[in-house]
Order: sequence, then structure tokens, then C-alpha cells
Amino acid sequence: MFRRVLIANRGAIACRVIRTLRRLGVESVAVYSDADRHSLHVTAADRAVRIGEPAAARSYLDVERILAAARDTGAGAIHPGYGFLAENDGFAERCEREGLVFIGPTPEQMRAFGLKHTARQLAAENDVPLLPGSALLDTVEDALAAARAIGYPVMLKSTAGGGGRNHS
Repeated sequence: MFRRVLIANRGAIACRVIRTLRRLGVESVAVYSDADRHSLHVTAADRAVRIGEPAAARSYLDVERILAAARDTGAGAIHPGYGFLAENDGFAERCEREGLVFIGPTPEQMRAFGLKHTARQLAAENDVPLLPGSALLDTVEDALAAARAIGYPVMLKSTAGGGGRNHS
């Protein structure tokens, strides 16, 4: 177990992690931008570290500032919450190189599950129940044929698309 965990996020998710850490007897470190300096997660945490300007790119997405805050506070692990750096395999790898535990999936798992077709294949190989679907489709004709085979309504999803997917 860790003595101290830095939460690389804000708001409700940070507050939930702080409450859980407190129940486990682990100290929490909140990070905050200038815009969030009066937020509940800042006052609820055992420690709080300013990491930059209001823009997320200059605070919550700034890997160097997050890692420096972890080092400066003696955190042994980083919990990314969701969004921001939570799906960034490069950030998880940096945590590893810095001797910090990334509380979440491994970089390899992020890469595998970040692509919908790979995630679907892994789920099928492990007997996870799946809704009807198809392999990758290259043409409109392929999509129409798959839709007829599956039955309508259907949803088309880009294998590497989606909001927030962060590649390093």
C-alpha cells in the first residue's frame, strides 16, 4: 500500500478518490489550476499543489508539472481519475520510469483496448458476452452487408475514434 497518492484530476472524481484514500488510511495530494484553487477537492485533500494556469493544457495535462508535484510531495502513486491523462499510455509509462505506480490499466492494456476492434477481439477470446457486431469494414458495401446480417438498427463506430483518446 502507498503512504500518499496524488490525484491528477479535479472535481467530483478527485473528491471520490480522496474519500476512498481516507478510508484506506492513505494521504491524498490534490493538484489544482488557478481556476480551481477554491474547489472542494483542494480543501478536502491532505495536501494540495498548484500546477498551473486555468487552461487544462497548462495544468492538468502538463505531465512534467504533475510528475514534479508527485515527486515534491513524496507520493508513491498517481490516480488519474478519468479524462485528462487517464487514457494516456505515455503518461502511464512515464510514471513507471519515475518509480511511481499508475493506478489504472497498464500502457499495454490502454493500447489494446484503445482500439475498438482489438478490444472486441480480446473480449471474444475471453468469453465476454458481446452484442452482435462485425470485423473491421473497409467499404460502404461491406457496412451495408454487415448491417443486413446483424439486423437494424445498427451503430457504426470508428475503431480509433472517440472523444478524449490520447495517444502519446
